[in-house]
Amino acid sequence: MNDAFDMVIIGAGLSGIGAACRYVTEFPDGKMAVLESRDAIGGTWDLFRYPGIRSDSDMLTLGYDFRPWPGVKTLASGPAIRDYVRDTAREYGIDERIQFHSNVVSMDFDTATDLWTVTVEDSRNGSQRTIRTRFVLSCAGYYRYDTGHDPHFDGREDFKGDIIHPQFWPEGYDYADKRIAVIGSGATAVTLVPELAKTATHVTQVQRTPTYVASVPSEDMILKLTSKILPSRLSFRINRWKNIAISQYFYRKAQKNPDKAKHNIRKRTLKALGQDYDVDTHFNPPYNPWDQRFCMVPDGDMFEAIKRGDASIVTGHIDRFVEDGILMQDGSKVDADLIITATGLEIKFGGGMDLLIDGEAQDISTSYGFKGLMFSGLPNLVSVFGYTNASWTLRADLMSRYAVRMLRYLQDNDLTRVVAVAPEGMPRQPWTDFQAGYLTRVMDELPSQGDRMPWLNIQDYKHDQKILIEDPIPGDGLEFSRATDATIVSEAAE
Repeated sequence: MNDAFDMVIIGAGLSGIGAACRYVTEFPDGKMAVLESRDAIGGTWDLFRYPGIRSDSDMLTLGYDFRPWPGVKTLASGPAIRDYVRDTAREYGIDERIQFHSNVVSMDFDTATDLWTVTVEDSRNGSQRTIRTRFVLSCAGYYRYDTGHDPHFDGREDFKGDIIHPQFWPEGYDYADKRIAVIGSGATAVTLVPELAKTATHVTQVQRTPTYVASVPSEDMILKLTSKILPSRLSFRINRWKNIAISQYFYRKAQKNPDKAKHNIRKRTLKALGQDYDVDTHFNPPYNPWDQRFCMVPDGDMFEAIKRGDASIVTGHIDRFVEDGILMQDGSKVDADLIITATGLEIKFGGGMDLLIDGEAQDISTSYGFKGLMFSGLPNLVSVFGYTNASWTLRADLMSRYAVRMLRYLQDNDLTRVVAVAPEGMPRQPWTDFQAGYLTRVMDELPSQGDRMPWLNIQDYKHDQKILIEDPIPGDGLEFSRATDATIVSEAAE
């Protein structure tokens, strides 16, 4: 395979650059390429440019384990994260291996050679080329870059102001002194509201369903202290594990006793907003904590904007847009000069490319997920999907390390193929029990979980550390072969 790569990584965002760094560390002379559909490094953190964009996970765990996040900020701005990813790519020489404007439209696995033929379209002119590779690591994210979720609202054409989806924020847009309505209740909405409120006349968050919102300190004070008295690397390690342990602790507590967790959250929200605030209308979701993702606000900035009177929340169903705002179904009206539809993402699992084996199309929704990262029947392919209850990067990094381990095992044992094979007749379960709308809308298009390991998609860092890093390769559920004689090498044969 002189003209083929050992590994192709799809995506040059936070996950893809991290994966590439793991690869070059293990295979400094290996043949690897990163395919990026856009013209820049950074993924989400380069694409999104709306006011105030920042992380919704702490930076000690959203940043790379092998390249500590600098500073003591708990949640970092989008531009700062973008610079961090770019700097990491330069430091590890990954920037020289990225093929920009390279949109993967299809991948076809040849069972005679055990190579993927990747068809790549140039996003500038539509021309196509093919690349061959032994292994594919997809870090393309889970949502579409070309469109956001923008549901229909009656009367949209009647509104006289601007309507903007945050995914496509116009550069230099002036929103000062405007009355702004932000539709949505997720991380984007709770980021936008306090930022816009700094200069807008007033900002109203219009939500159909509340979400859980928690205040976190803008700076990690323990990190700040230990950074002064301990070597920087040791301080980072201690505080990173501290943050992992804290997040897992509160997640498990909420799962074990959701009513108590809801009570504690309500008490904290009342403390932040005052005892007279209608918390039960605007901050009381109809689901348990962590059934959907928490929204984190640094130093309670959203609560402070509401207390100052610069921002407010309207909870209810929208009837229609009118020329000067939004008419609610209860007859009330939200006055607005600008409407921002922070209504979510459109899922595009695995980058949306067509998958084929020997020219025959494969339907990923009929497969089972293996350890949350491979799919039954699809050889030599790992797809990164991070945590829904913790930092995305924590799991993305474990998955990338597993992919690199797998490639090392193949090379060391003169093997060319690994494929997950699910037990016959195993019951199917949804890919995840996470109830966010952007996932539930497409759950029937996603792979299934099974009813036993390693076919469960468990959201637990310690568990994943064991099964992805500590457990040996091979393992239950995997079959290996060589292209020359297609002899199956199973765990039993080992």
